[in-house]
Amino acid sequence: MTKRFPGILANDHIDLDLKPGEVHALLGENGAGKSTLMNLLYGLYKPTEGQIYVRGKAVSFSGPSDAIAAGIGMVHQHFMLIPPLTVTENIMLGGETTVAGVVLDRSAATRRIKQLSDEYGLEVEPSAKIQDLAVGSQQRVEILKAFYRNADILILDEPTAVLTPQEAQDLFVIMRKLADSGKAIVFITHKLKEVLAVADRITVLRHGKVAGTADPKTATEAELASLMVGRTVLLQVEKRAATPGKVVLQVENLQVLDNRKHRAVDGLNLAVREGEIFGIAGIEGNGQTELVEALTGLRRPTGGVVKLDGKEVTHALTSKLNDNGLAHVPEDRHKYGLVLTYPVSDNTVLNTYNEAPFAKGILRNDRSILEFARRIVARFDVRPARVEVLARNLSGGNQQKVILARELSRDIRLLVAAQPTRGLDVGSIEFIHKQIVAQRDEGVAVLLVSAELDEVLSLSDTIGVIYKGKLVAVMPRAEATRDKLGLLMTGGG
Repeated sequence: MTKRFPGILANDHIDLDLKPGEVHALLGENGAGKSTLMNLLYGLYKPTEGQIYVRGKAVSFSGPSDAIAAGIGMVHQHFMLIPPLTVTENIMLGGETTVAGVVLDRSAATRRIKQLSDEYGLEVEPSAKIQDLAVGSQQRVEILKAFYRNADILILDEPTAVLTPQEAQDLFVIMRKLADSGKAIVFITHKLKEVLAVADRITVLRHGKVAGTADPKTATEAELASLMVGRTVLLQVEKRAATPGKVVLQVENLQVLDNRKHRAVDGLNLAVREGEIFGIAGIEGNGQTELVEALTGLRRPTGGVVKLDGKEVTHALTSKLNDNGLAHVPEDRHKYGLVLTYPVSDNTVLNTYNEAPFAKGILRNDRSILEFARRIVARFDVRPARVEVLARNLSGGNQQKVILARELSRDIRLLVAAQPTRGLDVGSIEFIHKQIVAQRDEGVAVLLVSAELDEVLSLSDTIGVIYKGKLVAVMPRAEATRDKLGLLMTGGG
């Protein structure tokens, strides 16, 4: 399979075979061509060259409906859901169950969804609206949508990126059950532990080509990382001991409501010092999203006080917080981090476009914007390095690098990093971790919120555990263990 876009060779003569009853893992850096290849197999793209065979028969897909008819289902990394519609409506969309071919039969669809939920352990409420569901629940809806269409060839593109460790383990059980029943699964992930735990075969892509294959029974994480990136990768964060200074972020008795007007943050207290990484560990849905949104001006607290360098900013606008030294890496880079239809150059100045040298009065200084963008894109190794490219055409890891480049290329006092490496490959994770540690070493206060317990343990100097909207424990990193944190995250301890 070969796929060319203007100026980009995304897939370069890739051969891949998939057998019934196996989980075939596809590894590679962001931008290696994994998602492009899967989009070819799902009919979203047409190949420039090459041929697809399903069960020995040559096929040509004019769209996803053809792929679905051939028994191929795909769960995308970025959700293909309509927020105002219910779970049932999203799942049946395009494959509606009707009475007499005229009236939608929601009851029949709901029964089918509940049956699938029970069968595969994917608990969702069929009547709930997507916009009211946590990210992990939305992922389960995507997986159910593929099962609903009776797929026997299943493409999972980063399916665990937004799941808790327990949810991921449950998914692996489901994947094994599906494979044992004869279904063929392509499993795309950046988490090397997952590949070694669940895969039967591994194919690694690098720069749009097959870099090699591996047997999960004998391969190591270090070997896979090296094959992906083409060099030795540090899988552990290297940093010296922290030297915390004065308090930069002070949060007192903070209360925040979620979209359903339920109290998501419930009297939370927190202090983050300069030169310190304060990591928050917790199962998603315990108030992390609402906390970050309240601290960054995206959601209005209903009670409590937030201070930045001693100045109260509880109800400050995001622009005001930026002016006072806040940098924010949001958990949803598409919703809050980028304007996908803008070029990379414009995205690098979203919070400074009206300031010199990027503006002269009411006029843009395009030359300064382009020069700045090219400089920081090179510094942060964004690929491709052409700042005229639309942000939506970058891979997830390179989109995240654009956000980091923008946020860290100015004087800041506080970095709020929410899920900073979600869905990223080992090379991008290594790079982003180094940038976060570098900010700490320059005296910036860092608040890290991550569903990845390994990330919290690797990066943090101090760790707080959030449960039902409260910090139920705060401890130095040296006192934290996976078992201790895991117990606290579920309300124990």
